[in-house]
Amino acid sequence: MTITILGAGAMGSLFGGLLAESGEAVTLLDINDAHLRAIRDHGLRLETDAGDRRIRSLTACRPEQATAQPDLLVVFTKTLHTASALAGVAGLIGPRTLVLTLQNGLGNVETVSRFAPIERILIGTTTWPADVAGPGHVRSHGSGGVRIMAADQCEHAGVAKVAETLSRAGLRCTLDRTVWTAVWEKVAFNAALNSLCAVTGCSVDQLGAVPEGMALAGAVIDEVVAVARAEGIAADADHCRQTVAHAIAHHIGHKPSMLQDVLAGRPTEIGAINGAVAEKGRRRGVAVPHTEALLGLVRLIEARAKAAGNSST
Repeated sequence: MTITILGAGAMGSLFGGLLAESGEAVTLLDINDAHLRAIRDHGLRLETDAGDRRIRSLTACRPEQATAQPDLLVVFTKTLHTASALAGVAGLIGPRTLVLTLQNGLGNVETVSRFAPIERILIGTTTWPADVAGPGHVRSHGSGGVRIMAADQCEHAGVAKVAETLSRAGLRCTLDRTVWTAVWEKVAFNAALNSLCAVTGCSVDQLGAVPEGMALAGAVIDEVVAVARAEGIAADADHCRQTVAHAIAHHIGHKPSMLQDVLAGRPTEIGAINGAVAEKGRRRGVAVPHTEALLGLVRLIEARAKAAGNSST
C-alpha cells in the first residue's frame, strides 16, 4: 500500500517506520523541520525490543509539499489540530483513499467526516508505547496492539487489507466489530494514565511505586466506564484495569504523550479525553470527580505554561 502518516510524532513515526521496514511505501508528514531533516539525512532511528536500527526507505516532508494521493492516510495529529491538519492536506484524500484515525479521545470521527465520507473512514485504538528521543529518533519498548473497524461498522474489503498490512509490520492489528467499546476503553486508559503522568511527572511504570497510583487510576477507570455505559457502550472496567496494570508493569520509562506535551510546554489533549468524559457525564448525570479533578489540574499546568511563554516573548 501507499501510506501517508499525518503527524509524525512518536506514534506516527513508530507506525511509519515499522510499515516502511515491512516494505510499504510510506510518507511522513509533519511541521517539525528538525525531525524531518534528520530523517531525510540519516533515516529514522527506531529503537524497539527488536533492536536499534535506522530506516531509510521513508519519505519525510511538510504537508504542503506532499502531492500524491495515498491508499491509506493515517491521522496521528493531536486532536486539537485535526481539523486544521486535514484541511491542509484535503487534496491528498482521493476517491479511493481510506482515512484511519488512531487518535486519542472522543470526537475524532466527527472531525474526519468533514473531509472524507463515512464509508472510507476507519477508527481504532492502539496500545503501543512510543517516545521521541530526539530529532529523527523514536523509542518503543514493550508490547502493544491495534484494533480497527470501519466507522460506519459495515464490513468493507479495505478494512481487512489495512489490518493485514499493519500486522505484517508487526503492529498486531485485529478487526474489532466492537470498535466503539475499544475506543471508550482506550479513553479510560488515557484518562487514567495520561493525566496522572501529566500531573505527577511520573513515567507510566512509576505510577506503580505506591498503591495509591493504581488506586487513582482505578477510580478514573470506574468513572469513565460508568459514563460509557450510560452512553450505551459495553465498556469493561476489569479489562481496562488489566490493560493499565500491564502498562505499568511493562512500559518501563515510557512518558505518555500528555506528559511529553506538558514537559515541552505545549497544549495537551486533555479536553478530548478527560474533558469529553466530564461533559458527557454531566449530560448523563454521572459523577466523575476524579476525572474532573485531573482535568482541572492539567488545565492549570497548561495555563502556567502559556503564561510563562507569553512573559518570555
